[in-house]
Amino acid sequence: MGGKSLIVGALAVLLGIGATGAVLASFTGPGPWITGNNTGGIIHYSPDIEGVYEQMAQDYCARWRRLSHITSVHRVYGDYISFVCIDKPWMIH
Repeated sequence: MGGKSLIVGALAVLLGIGATGAVLASFTGPGPWITGNNTGGIIHYSPDIEGVYEQMAQDYCARWRRLSHITSVHRVYGDYISFVCIDKPWMIH
């Protein structure tokens, strides 16, 4: 039985599963506000974030030392604001 637990432990390390059982990933999955990765994403629109969504996108892209550019804003509750993360002005990855 000890051999099986050793194999399971090694597999967990290879898959990046921590002690809590959570899988480590380099992207942000569906969340309450921002969903995306290093190339951009979407922000769930709410009237509460009017005026701060640009800063939210800037802060998100800053994780990868990139700039942000808002590509569309749908001012409908429950819709999305989309943005891209760029290395240099207007060079989209």
